[in-house]
Amino acid sequence: DVQLVESGGGSVQTGESLTLTCVVSGYDVKLLCMGWFREASGKKREGVAQIESTGRTVYADSVQGRFTISQNNSGDTVYFQMNSLKPEDSGLYYCAADRRDYCSLARFWSSDYAYWGQGTQVTVS
Repeated sequence: DVQLVESGGGSVQTGESLTLTCVVSGYDVKLLCMGWFREASGKKREGVAQIESTGRTVYADSVQGRFTISQNNSGDTVYFQMNSLKPEDSGLYYCAADRRDYCSLARFWSSDYAYWGQGTQVTVS
């Protein structure tokens, strides 16, 4: 089965960068729709980026131009480069996957994803 393990979260100052890593086991990343979601304290979980097998990506307006989702060639890791971080980017970040090689790029729905990591905390002050 698909297993996801996130890492790379931490506490940073406004304007700094972080790179989150999601290690995928049990399936080839290049055959999955992958996404990053975040959940701030007291708020609903929101989708921030997706990448599908074609390499096509989509981002939430709030992170467009600052964050980049990518995957490695060996098919086992997805990265989330976050630049110019703001306090409103704080939250628990989750890596998500679904066993289809395309994503529904017009929407960010948690229900589209069957597999989730445990989350990694990002705090920006």
